[in-house]
Amino acid sequence: MSKTQPAERKTAAFFDVDGTIVKSTIVHYFVWLRVPLLPPALRPFWMVQFAPKVIYYLILDKASRTKFNSVFYRNYKGLDVETLQHHSYENFDTHLRPKIFPAALDRISEHRSRGDLVVLVSGSLNFIIQPLADFLECDHALTVQIHEEGGKFTGELTTPPLSGEEKARAVTEFAEHHGIDLAASYAYGDSSADLPMLQCVNHPVAVNPGKKFRRIALESSWEIQNWTLHPDP
Repeated sequence: MSKTQPAERKTAAFFDVDGTIVKSTIVHYFVWLRVPLLPPALRPFWMVQFAPKVIYYLILDKASRTKFNSVFYRNYKGLDVETLQHHSYENFDTHLRPKIFPAALDRISEHRSRGDLVVLVSGSLNFIIQPLADFLECDHALTVQIHEEGGKFTGELTTPPLSGEEKARAVTEFAEHHGIDLAASYAYGDSSADLPMLQCVNHPVAVNPGKKFRRIALESSWEIQNWTLHPDP
């Protein structure tokens, strides 16, 4: 009587999104979704009053990515859920698709051809990331969600901000539930907020790292990739 062979462990490639796959941020996403909801005559005035807030958000992001996410998503309070979900898909080709790094598409294609699961891990909202995940033919997308009440967003997250250690926890939990061998898997990120996630796998890749993150990647002998929207021929 033959013994049952253990199930073969799967491998995965975990990708941060903003700054890694696309040249964009959660601030850009909000502006793209919010401005079309305003009367054309009011849009310039809205942009003028919103601009000073961006400076505050940049400072807050430097201090704590987790705190920044929690505070920033309050901008969605009172906005119609169905309308924003519709605009997210409608605006994908116009705003988000042109911001995808061609090299990211190539790398994702390589992973799919090898049979790796492709998983997006993003602190951006689920309904914003889903059109991208569909376009990239990803297997899963780990994202955050805002609470809904009466068809409107409340501005409060129903999930923890997905940054830092929380990204690592989400990846580890996903791997446990799906039989992923993290020792044979890959992770891609562009900032120190992705560091715990990259440390979960044996094949971390630093994409477009800043000075501090590049130093960490070099000291750790990680692969470093510099991806642009218009690569040299």
